[in-house]
Amino acid sequence: MSDDTQKQLISVIATGVAFVVASRLAEDMIDAPEVRGVGDDVKEGLLQATFSLLSTVVASVLIRRALGGR
Repeated sequence: MSDDTQKQLISVIATGVAFVVASRLAEDMIDAPEVRGVGDDVKEGLLQATFSLLSTVVASVLIRRALGGR
């Protein structure tokens, strides 16, 4: 598998995992007031950024291990 294909695969997996996990956690952590405040937006943004970073690293490790055995 070429480097470009690996990068694309890592990006797709990481984005999907980060979106699902961050969305579910954001729903649990952020109370749904009638009007969202800046604090709610900051919490959601930090959650999404954190899980995006973590899922990118995890996806990268998994892809490299899977392809390293070949």
